[in-house]
Amino acid sequence: MSGEVYIRRLNAYHRVLHVIMASSFFGLVITGMPLNYSYAPWAGVLVRMVGGYQEAGLIHRVCAAATFGYIFAHFLYVTYFVAVVKRFRFNPFGPDSMVPRWKDIMDIYRSFRWFFGLGERPRFDRWTYWEKFDYWAVFWGVGVIGVSGLTLWFPEFFSRFLPGWIFNVTTIIHSDEALLAAGFIFTVHFFNTHLRPEKFPMDMVIFTGRLTEEQMKAEKPLELQRIENESNCAGRVVPAPPGWLLVAGRAFGSLLLFIGLVMLVLIILGQFIL
Repeated sequence: MSGEVYIRRLNAYHRVLHVIMASSFFGLVITGMPLNYSYAPWAGVLVRMVGGYQEAGLIHRVCAAATFGYIFAHFLYVTYFVAVVKRFRFNPFGPDSMVPRWKDIMDIYRSFRWFFGLGERPRFDRWTYWEKFDYWAVFWGVGVIGVSGLTLWFPEFFSRFLPGWIFNVTTIIHSDEALLAAGFIFTVHFFNTHLRPEKFPMDMVIFTGRLTEEQMKAEKPLELQRIENESNCAGRVVPAPPGWLLVAGRAFGSLLLFIGLVMLVLIILGQFIL
């Protein structure tokens, strides 16, 4: 292990923001799903585990505030990156951008061919098509769930200029979109980051911010090729992750994985309880 070369992919900002995002999301799910399935036997048990309905409401609002906070922080970061770091020379359709491009469409096509043994695995750059989908899904989810949640959080204020039926609509939107988000995270996202054979039991890059050169060759060969062609290539080489970070990352990731799978089972059970 000591002879492995590690390459930095994510900085401290990305990693800290992901921890905040994951923590707030799980807090929202744990305190929100019991309302969605209030008729299920497990709903009352889960609410009591967090201290009761009043405490669950407080936790839900704190996590909602954290969600708006990290979205705002990300907008500031992107603005700083584009305006200061790149001096407005950033290519929104380049390999470092999260904007979908034609290569992503072709990668999806090549992936399906690879799934059925009809071709080679596509060669990915910095961001894969499923990572971009995850990224934009957050903006969609925060926009829909966040706006509808605000009307329910401050009904007195919004009722001054919105008709009463809007609150019935936003209640449905908030509930169903939250269910969609939880279902996606606990299935598709969990598979991509935890359950894929090459990543099982979890992808540690979000905690360590680095991959080995061999992992880069297998997962991000085009990005590795670009890094090797850069003049400051040595600046991307970093030490191996410290032991405490690996332990903390595995513990935190395992806890979220366990909670998420339990919540997935409870949601499925709730769907069959009338």
